[in-house]
Amino acid sequence: MTNKKFAILISIVSMSGFSQGMLLPLIAVIFEGDGLSSSLNGLNAVGLYMGILLISPFMEYPLRKYGYKPAIVFGGLLVILSLAMFPLWKTFWFWFFLRLLIGIGDHALHFATQTWITTVSSEKNRGRNISLYGVFFGIGFAVGPLLTPLVKINEAIPFILSSALCFAAWIFTLFLKNDFPEQTVETNSFKDTISRFSSALIYAWAAFLPPLAYGFLESSLNSSFPVYGLRLDFQLSEISILLTCFSIGAIVFQFPLGILSDSYGRRRTLITILFVGFVCFLSASFVEQRFIGLAICLFIAGMAVGSTFSLGVSYMTDLVPTTLLPTGNLLCGMAFSIGSLTGPYLGGLFIQYVEDLSYFLVISTMLLLLGLIIFISGKQKGQKQANTVPN
Repeated sequence: MTNKKFAILISIVSMSGFSQGMLLPLIAVIFEGDGLSSSLNGLNAVGLYMGILLISPFMEYPLRKYGYKPAIVFGGLLVILSLAMFPLWKTFWFWFFLRLLIGIGDHALHFATQTWITTVSSEKNRGRNISLYGVFFGIGFAVGPLLTPLVKINEAIPFILSSALCFAAWIFTLFLKNDFPEQTVETNSFKDTISRFSSALIYAWAAFLPPLAYGFLESSLNSSFPVYGLRLDFQLSEISILLTCFSIGAIVFQFPLGILSDSYGRRRTLITILFVGFVCFLSASFVEQRFIGLAICLFIAGMAVGSTFSLGVSYMTDLVPTTLLPTGNLLCGMAFSIGSLTGPYLGGLFIQYVEDLSYFLVISTMLLLLGLIIFISGKQKGQKQANTVPN
C-alpha cells in the first residue's frame, strides 16, 4: 500500500470518527434538554450500532465481488447524506432511522478500510499500521464533541458542518485505485459467509472481546455520560472537555501501544490495558464531582483502553488465516456493535434507576470481567502469533 493510499484511507476514517464523536453527545444533550428520559435517550443512540449489526452478515460477499473502493464510496456517501438530513425533521424515530443509516454507512467504510489495511500489512508492522488507523479515528472522535456547544446557537449547525467535512474527505476516495481481498472458492455467497463465522470464532474468539469492550465503552461514555454529567451539575462545555480528555488520551498512547504489541504480543498488552482501564474508571467513581480529578482519570483511561479496538483487530489478524481476514474483520465489527448496542441502554437504565452508585462502576466492572476472561482463556490453539512474538 502506497503512502498516498494509506493517507486517504485514514483521513476518511478520521472524518467518520469526527461525525460519531459529535453525534453521540450532541443528540444526547438535545434530547435531555427536551425532557426525554435517559433510558429512551440511550435507546435512540443504539440506532447507529443496530445498523452495524444488521448489515454485517451481508458485507463480505459484495466486498469480495466489487472490491474495497465501492464499499468505501457507498459507506461515506450514506453517512454524508444522513448527517445532512437531521435538521429536516426532529422526531425520535426519524433520528433513530438516520442513526441506523449512519451505522450501515460507517460499517461499510470501516470494514473495507480495515480489511484493506490488515490484508496488505506485514506481520512485523501490523500493530503500527492499525494503531495509526485508530489514531486518526481517535483524532476525529476527540474533535467531534467540541461541536456540541454549537447547539446553543442553532441545532442544525453541528449536523451541517460535520456533513460538509465528511464530504471534503470523501472526495479523495474517488481517486483510489480499486483492489480486492484474497479470493477463495468457498466464500462467494451469503450462506458461505455465515458458515465461516464458526471457523473464525474457533481461531480467534478471544480477539473479539476487546472490540466488544470498546463498543460498550465508547457508546456508553458518549451517550450516557453527557446526561449523567448534566445531573452532576457540570456545564455543557465541561462535559465536552471531559469527553475530549478521554479521546486525547487514546490518541497519545495508541501508536506506542501498537508498537509495544508488535514486540510483546497482543494478548499480554490487552490484558494489561483492560486492568489499567478498570482501575482508572474505578478511581473516577470516587472523584466524579471534581472536574480536574475526573479529567485526569478519563485521560489516563483513554491512554489505556482507547486502543482496545485496534489491538483487538491486530490480535484477530495474528490468529486467523489470510483467507479468513474479511470474516474476522466482519466479526470485529459485529462484536463492536453488540457492545455499542448494550452500552447506551444499560447506561441509561443505570442512571435512571440507580442513585446510590456511580455510573463509572458499570464501565469498570465490564473492563475487569473481559480482562479476566482473556487472561483465563490462556493461549489459543492455532495462534500464528505464538511463533513470532511472545504472548
